Amino acid sequence: MDKTTDTPVTGLREAKKQRTRQQLAATALELFLERGFDAVSVADVAAAAEVSKPTLFRYFPSKEDLLLDRFADHQDEAARVVRERPSGQTPVEAVHAHFIDALAANDPITGLCDHPNVVVFQRLLYSTASLASRLAHYAAREVDLLAAVLEREAEEAGAGGAEVGRRRLRARLGALYLVTARHELAQANWRRIDAGQSAAAAHGAAVADADMAFAMLAEGLDRTLPA
Repeated sequence: MDKTTDTPVTGLREAKKQRTRQQLAATALELFLERGFDAVSVADVAAAAEVSKPTLFRYFPSKEDLLLDRFADHQDEAARVVRERPSGQTPVEAVHAHFIDALAANDPITGLCDHPNVVVFQRLLYSTASLASRLAHYAAREVDLLAAVLEREAEEAGAGGAEVGRRRLRARLGALYLVTARHELAQANWRRIDAGQSAAAAHGAAVADADMAFAMLAEGLDRTLPA
């Protein structure tokens, strides 16, 4: 098959895979919300979606990933924000500003979202041990991607070859601190929502917490990570 026909066929195939993936995730979410995560098996999801278990596992490696797959879209977020920041802005400032903007938009990833569907989803997420454990896998990938950006910037800034080990450690620690801050702030915000506060009522405290958290990081990281 020549290139003129291969490209459209490939595009259609990928679109079909994406639709199947979305259907599986939507079906699983509906079942999890209806019955509870632990009460639903992979076989239940496959049957409801009218696919085989092997087919389901081709799209999602675990039952937890059926629910957490939407977090995959955010795994490169911190790395992208730092990589694309304006000249002269530090990594801490970039991640801080992005988080503040996300709070203003009530982005669910910040925990500050009181949309009923998001509230139910977050409650399921934070009340299920296996989901919380699997979420750590996504956070670890966030750290890896951000650390790679920070290490590359340090190398471009002229760190000596003898400092490769220390440069790598510094980048990884910086990434770990920034990603952990984002996740801890999100959980603090979710606790406010779960306690009955509206997103609007909790916004001021959420911003204050973010300002405090990133100020704590800036005192150390701004001296060690290149702007």
